[in-house]
Amino acid sequence: MTDIIRHDTNTRMSQIVEYGPTIYLAGQVGTAGASVAQQTQDCLDKVDALLAQVGSDRSRILQTTIWLADMADFAEMNAVWDAWVPEGHAPARACGESKLATPEYLVEVIVVAAKA
Repeated sequence: MTDIIRHDTNTRMSQIVEYGPTIYLAGQVGTAGASVAQQTQDCLDKVDALLAQVGSDRSRILQTTIWLADMADFAEMNAVWDAWVPEGHAPARACGESKLATPEYLVEVIVVAAKA
């Protein structure tokens, strides 16, 4: 049986969960009050750091779910996303509008990736 390994865990959640060859990241948010572009970059920087912590990277992302507080920010978020995703390694992706936990958060990124 494969063990479930949790990292950066508190009473509510883990930032990373590993199960077999799959890595699940908690939703990542940026700096509250910053622009959509800056919050998106902050989220993606956190994703990079978390994946590196378990020996993976953005080229191994299988699926991403992105929540925007307002779909009017779709193009601004995509400009940052498109520059970040390695060519030829675009994951399956969904993006929708959702009221986020804090009104100052404009973007949340959730990632599932493969181990290296």
